Amino acid sequence: MASRLNKKAAFQQLRSVTNSMAMNKASIIVDATRYIEELKQKVEGLNTELGASESSTSQNELPMVKVETLERGFFINVFSERNCPSMLVAILETFEELGLDVLDARVSCEDTFQLEAVGGEVPSSPTKTWLWIGGIFSCGRFRR
Repeated sequence: MASRLNKKAAFQQLRSVTNSMAMNKASIIVDATRYIEELKQKVEGLNTELGASESSTSQNELPMVKVETLERGFFINVFSERNCPSMLVAILETFEELGLDVLDARVSCEDTFQLEAVGGEVPSSPTKTWLWIGGIFSCGRFRR
């Protein structure tokens, strides 16, 4: 008896998931099969779309970063072919974590991303700081 109720409940769930209006079991199974095929086609389409977008952006994944030591501070120039909305926030958060003061900055992030910043004196060893700055661009901190 419990087995029969379980089967009936399972068919009702299947019917509701597939939005089937059928009442008999055979029709519910046919509708479920069609629904599964539709889902497979959607997955294939999304995978194709994802593959196309990955291949077009794979060469320009990481931004170009140029860091120069100034007499009393640093200059950093960051350029990326693609604009990533969280990139500026990630860079500024990293500056803050490192204790770097940005004295002047210019940012453009319409189609591409470009940041030019001049900072004050570096509080710790410059080599360590430059490694940390470079690390934010290689670790994917600002990826979509």
